[in-house]
Amino acid sequence: MRFLISSIFIFIAFFGNSQDSVPFENEVALIQNKYDTLWNPSNETVLFTGSSSIRIWKDLQDRFPEHQIVNTGFGGSQAKDLLAYSDELITRFNPYKIFIYEGDNDIASGTKIRAIMKTMTQIINKIKVNNPKTQIIIISTKPSLSRWFLKRNYKRLNRKFKKLCKKDDQLRYADIWNPMLNSKKLIPDLFIEDGLHMNPKGYEIWYSTLKPFVDQ
Repeated sequence: MRFLISSIFIFIAFFGNSQDSVPFENEVALIQNKYDTLWNPSNETVLFTGSSSIRIWKDLQDRFPEHQIVNTGFGGSQAKDLLAYSDELITRFNPYKIFIYEGDNDIASGTKIRAIMKTMTQIINKIKVNNPKTQIIIISTKPSLSRWFLKRNYKRLNRKFKKLCKKDDQLRYADIWNPMLNSKKLIPDLFIEDGLHMNPKGYEIWYSTLKPFVDQ
């Protein structure tokens, strides 16, 4: 009897861990199912991916009607998660231009900048292997009310992103940190109640900042 009970507990523990070991699996599957019908592989694709700031940008396609836009953002993600799902969320669409927003949740979770940069480099290298002509735009981390106390870390990460992009002609750096500030201070009415995610005013700044990169 003891053996049976022990076996049951071991099975439950193993099964539970195996389920937890695949975060975002359902969300990624939903994104894939969505674009199975919406995406036209014969048209050139501009892809936006990353964490929730990308995911909840609902009018991306309407903003850029002259382009085929694919939005594979998934909320709460970090760079390591995007790397894990890079085949499903990036390379399967073979985009000619990719906008990546990661690092926001990474810093908030305590991930070291060196580790973030290593993972981002792995993502970039994987994209290059898939298509050496793809242009990759790294979007800087944004300032926010709820994470303003981490601003030094975000600014350090942004400097690393910018430096990385300067070394590689295939990369571009899009600074959305400074446009979202007024005299180096936060603009509170760019955010919804949680102080982290943006309202339409915030996304208007993103649009005006990123449009030149999309249209280039």
